[in-house]
Amino acid sequence: MATVITLVAAVSLLFPNGFLEPIWKLNPRGRAGLGAIGIGAVLLFTVVCLACAVAAIGLWRGARYGYAMAITVLTINSLGDLFNVISGTEPRAIIGIPIVILILAYLLTTKVRRFFRTSANR
Repeated sequence: MATVITLVAAVSLLFPNGFLEPIWKLNPRGRAGLGAIGIGAVLLFTVVCLACAVAAIGLWRGARYGYAMAITVLTINSLGDLFNVISGTEPRAIIGIPIVILILAYLLTTKVRRFFRTSANR
């Protein structure tokens, strides 16, 4: 899901005022901030989209790289949420922190770690 969302965001930023512009009604401040960054925001969302896709494909295949990528993406996401909450930039980001903690807690359980440790190098 994150792969699709970040792809849509990248495309909407690449073509401002296009048919995807209404999605930014959900977060007009975010749109304004990202619009100020310009093409850098498109590149950032493209990188995040690719990272999410690699993690999703790797997890689906049971591959260790997918597990590592998922842990990395989720950790970076939670640090970004934490920064946004502490700095006051986006106080609503606090909702993402416990969600990511729960997902990471599951991924770091012995059973899940063992699954990815013993899976073949796919």
